[in-house]
Amino acid sequence: MEIMTNCAQDVIKKAAKALIDGYLVAFPTETVYGLGADATNEKAVRRIYSVKNRPTSHPLIVHISSIKQLDNWTIEIPDFALELAKEFWPGPMTLVLKHSPIAKDFITGNQTTVGIRVPCHPIALALLKEFELLGGLGVVAPSANIFGGVSPTSAESVNRAIGDLLSNHDFLLDGGSSSVGVESSIIDCTRISPAILRPGAITKSMIQHCTGKIVQAPITKDLTKFSGSFASHYAPKAQVILDRAPLKGDGFIALFEIKTPNGAIRLASPKNSQEYARCLYDALREADNKNLSRVIAVSPKGNEIEVAIRDRLSKASAERN
Repeated sequence: MEIMTNCAQDVIKKAAKALIDGYLVAFPTETVYGLGADATNEKAVRRIYSVKNRPTSHPLIVHISSIKQLDNWTIEIPDFALELAKEFWPGPMTLVLKHSPIAKDFITGNQTTVGIRVPCHPIALALLKEFELLGGLGVVAPSANIFGGVSPTSAESVNRAIGDLLSNHDFLLDGGSSSVGVESSIIDCTRISPAILRPGAITKSMIQHCTGKIVQAPITKDLTKFSGSFASHYAPKAQVILDRAPLKGDGFIALFEIKTPNGAIRLASPKNSQEYARCLYDALREADNKNLSRVIAVSPKGNEIEVAIRDRLSKASAERN
């Protein structure tokens, strides 16, 4: 794998050509780093599943460069979905819609829907635009790590997680640290009103304000498979325990105003909820780097991005699959 730290236009062109040729490209987004492949190339997509050890029934999100490409991948787009796309794309939001014939079973998990998003990281957008200039239609890009583990928010964390599993023809584009730090909000747009399948930086209040519609609860019996839908996910090797007093030698994650108990090892002291989201995965990885057996995390209170943080912490602390 070639690691590119200076992602000038010539590098972007090489990476886009690699995608066209069926290779994998790990690249930064504002949420986490993704492991990308041509969404229409079944062999390349199968490599993603193999590298990540991801269940092949688990659908992938297609990344496009703008709302103009949405019609390639989806049909029966409701007005409220277009309102969301116009308001929050490029950005940390995935829309789940009924898919067009281009979206094959090997990316949808044999479902009738597909997840689509336009990331706002400049390197991601440049890569997608160059890929489309070469004739590409979309790039699937789940998090660039082993399935179920802590998502990567830097090129270094990608390299540590899967660097040995990539070939000499694959690329890793270094775009610094992800600015949001947790995965995109996934919004089901197949019903009369939106439903949040996975919380993220685009929150319930933002969705309702944009669309004027009440956000519904998801119907899990109808749509059970989406990225991050497993009960256990985003988990380090260390055991994650929520909202308990740490013991001596435990890792500790909490907002900065909460003091570190005697004997605990402070892993992160975010000043606010946005910073909590941004540093959460780094803190969980640091626990493993320090060979800690337990991490105690104090969940932030609130109804905005705090919902996403609590979701990730809940899944990281769940009994392992």
